[in-house]
Amino acid sequence: MSRRGFQSLELETAIGSVLLPNPVMTASGTVGHSTELARYLDYSEVGAVVVKSLAPYEWPGNPAPRVHPVPAGMINSVGLQGPGLPRWLAEELPAQAASGARVVVSIWGRTLDDYAAASELLASADGPAMEAVVAVEVNVSCPNLEDRGRMFSHSATMTQAALAATESCGLPRWAKLSATGDLVEIAAAAVEGGAEALTLINTLLGMVVDTESRKPVLGGGGGGVSGRAIGPVAVRSVYDVYAAMPDVPIIGVGGIASGSGAVEMMMAGASAVQVGTATFADPQAPTKVLRELARWCTSHDVSRLNELIGAAHE
Repeated sequence: MSRRGFQSLELETAIGSVLLPNPVMTASGTVGHSTELARYLDYSEVGAVVVKSLAPYEWPGNPAPRVHPVPAGMINSVGLQGPGLPRWLAEELPAQAASGARVVVSIWGRTLDDYAAASELLASADGPAMEAVVAVEVNVSCPNLEDRGRMFSHSATMTQAALAATESCGLPRWAKLSATGDLVEIAAAAVEGGAEALTLINTLLGMVVDTESRKPVLGGGGGGVSGRAIGPVAVRSVYDVYAAMPDVPIIGVGGIASGSGAVEMMMAGASAVQVGTATFADPQAPTKVLRELARWCTSHDVSRLNELIGAAHE
C-alpha cells in the first residue's frame, strides 16, 4: 500500500458553485454564531463554518432544560435561540471573517415572509465581512405557522416555496432537510425552488420522559435527536437521494465523529460532510475528522475525493 504524503491528496470539493478547500464543515447549531470555539478550533482549517440558524429577528428559544443525553447521542430543544440576522451581521460576522472562516449562514423562519425577510437582509448587507460568506443554508426543518405548525421540510410544496422565497439573497443556497418517507420528492422540490445543494439530515424528532415526575425531561417537551444514534439514518438518506439525483451535490450530516464516518457518508453520495454533536464532547472534532479522513485516503491510495463520492453505488 502506497504511503503518499498529504501534499499529493486533493481535498478540494465543489458544492454546486461553491469550491471548498476540504469537505469537512461544522454543523449548524454546534459552534454558535461567532468564534465561541476559537480557542480550540482553527476556523480557517475546516472547509466552512455553518453558523447556528438565524431568523430575521431575535428569538428567545425554548424554556430550560434544553439538552439531555440519550444512548449514543443527545436530544435538544434549544428552539433556535439567536440574536437575529441584523445583530449577527453587525456584531458577530466581522469576528468570523477575521478568523479566516468560510461562512455558511443558516437561516430559518416561521412563515414564508420570514424566509423572504432573511433573504433580503442578506442581500442588502455590505462591508468586507460579507466576503467571507460563501453560501446560505436554508433550514426548512421548522414549524410553519401558516400550515398548522407542520414542518416546512415535511411538505414538498412548502419546501419549494421556502427555497423560492430566499432567491433574493444572491448567494448559493443549500436546503437542510429532515429525514421523511417522502425525502426524495421533497429533495427534488427543494432543487426546483432554487437549492444548489442539499444538506441531509437534520435531527430526528424524539422525546424523553422522566419516569419519576411523569413529564417530558426537556422544557419544550419533545426535541431533536442527534449524534451517532442517527448516523445510519443519515447515511441511508444520502444514499437514496444520491441514487435519485446523482447530479445534485449533497452535504451529509448526522453521527459523524471520525474520518471513517466521513468516508462512509461520502461513499453513500455526499460531496462534503458536517460534524455536529461530536463537537460538544470535543471542540476539535471537525479538524480531527479532517485529519483522519486525509489519513484514510492516503492509506487506501485515494488521491482525489471524487474517487469516494458515490462509491457505494458502483
